[in-house]
Amino acid sequence: MEPEEGTPLWRLQKLPAELVPQLLHKIIDGICGRAYPLYQDYQSVWESTEWMHVLEDLTKFFKAVVGKNLSDEEIFQQLNQLNSFHQESIMKCLRSRKDEIKQALLGEIVDISTSQLQDFDWQLKLALSSDKIATLHMPLLNLHLDIRENGEVKPYSVEMSKEELQNLIHSLEAANKVVLQLK
Repeated sequence: MEPEEGTPLWRLQKLPAELVPQLLHKIIDGICGRAYPLYQDYQSVWESTEWMHVLEDLTKFFKAVVGKNLSDEEIFQQLNQLNSFHQESIMKCLRSRKDEIKQALLGEIVDISTSQLQDFDWQLKLALSSDKIATLHMPLLNLHLDIRENGEVKPYSVEMSKEELQNLIHSLEAANKVVLQLK
């Protein structure tokens, strides 16, 4: 079955079958606070704008089906335009990591009393695609954070697009308002 444009996850079918589980687990790692997969590992499959859609669509999908606690039937309905291999890969990944995703969704509300930002560093780079160098100008931010949790400093690294950075800024502003209200 060829990828059918218009379905939420159709771009996933461009990825060779043997690489699908690895990508799905890396995206869930990102949802769970570890590193998301990097575009450079998949640039032979997708152009950068497609990659951003793949990452965003799968992240939204995993968060939505776990957050809404959908049944297997309801999940399969959302995957009905994908071939059976991709459907099974997604379901297998979901079943094995559902609890982790649920914990990550609960943890998205930062417990301010146990986490403190210790240090940060940032870099801005321009993403270039070998076949589209002249037309592609997508700035990416590499953000490195040192977070103190329970007395231990843990490093976190995140690669963000302009849109993702804007969402982070809005989230931090909202968190700051909550902190100010608690004082």
